[in-house]
Amino acid sequence: MTSNALVLRVIQSLEHFGIDYMLVGSYSSNIFGVPRSTKDADFVIEVGEKSLSPLFQSLASDLIFDSQMLLESVTMTLRYVGRHPASGFKVELFMLSSDPFDQERFRRRQPKSFLEATAQLPTPEDVIVQKLRWFERSQRPRDREDVKNVLAVQRGKLDLEYLRGWADQHRTRALLDALLLEVSRLT
Repeated sequence: MTSNALVLRVIQSLEHFGIDYMLVGSYSSNIFGVPRSTKDADFVIEVGEKSLSPLFQSLASDLIFDSQMLLESVTMTLRYVGRHPASGFKVELFMLSSDPFDQERFRRRQPKSFLEATAQLPTPEDVIVQKLRWFERSQRPRDREDVKNVLAVQRGKLDLEYLRGWADQHRTRALLDALLLEVSRLT
């Protein structure tokens, strides 16, 4: 089973069990920016009082989920990690946190065409804000490059006031401004 097929299967299962979700990480930056390969798919989910056992059982033929939640060190959020035994591809289900930005981007998520289906995705602005935060915390060059690519592809369509507001709150404004300048020099 391909990684894209696994992601579609997770989306279908989340929707089947009525679990609110948003596809984030590299899959969302690929949709709004320049596609790159990835070894995992990240989802933010809001479970409420629902049990995840039926979801895990429905996916058990393709994904083996850890029995306990883990703390993700970059975002400091709790997550379940599922692995596809044959390929090693991971699916990470992050619990929606109480962080104001996490709450806002989840509220703003939108259904978008994704492969042969529809998926709940963050806005391009929210992809940028989150990737800026990840870069500031982890210094992963791919996060910086993802921000630059989304800025370039979505140029002229972004709510810059919204971006700058969150960048000011997260102390990532200097990086955002530098990347906006880089993108403006590309044309």
